[in-house]
Amino acid sequence: MTGTVNKVILIGNLGDDVKMHYFDDKNSVGRFPIATSESYTSKSGEKVTTSDWHNIVVRNRLAEICEKYLSKGDKVYCEGKLKNRQWEQDGVKRYATEVQVTEMTFLSTKKNTKGSTNLSQNNPSSARTPKTVLIEENDDLPI
Repeated sequence: MTGTVNKVILIGNLGDDVKMHYFDDKNSVGRFPIATSESYTSKSGEKVTTSDWHNIVVRNRLAEICEKYLSKGDKVYCEGKLKNRQWEQDGVKRYATEVQVTEMTFLSTKKNTKGSTNLSQNNPSSARTPKTVLIEENDDLPI
């Protein structure tokens, strides 16, 4: 195989509301964390749940739609790519790994309870086209 792939697919719950940053040239960036969880039964029979946190970044129209409809606790499907960035703050180098989202589906929202909505960075008009996604909550399959 000669090419490479950088693709991330996550289904999780927002850990905070969308934080927006607006720029002079009418561009915007939205950032929010989502948590993904997995459960298993330990050898002692105890159910153990672990959670991982992911930094999500959305841009422009998709960011504005996320700000309008999403809030802490909502479940979303995100598809995009991993991006690493670094900066210096108070003389200390900082690092972050983020998911740059290009496709998103709202699976459950508190602000809009009429169903799920499929959104794309490349096709913001798809925000008006509802798409139903069924997810089984008690799926014990290891992934």
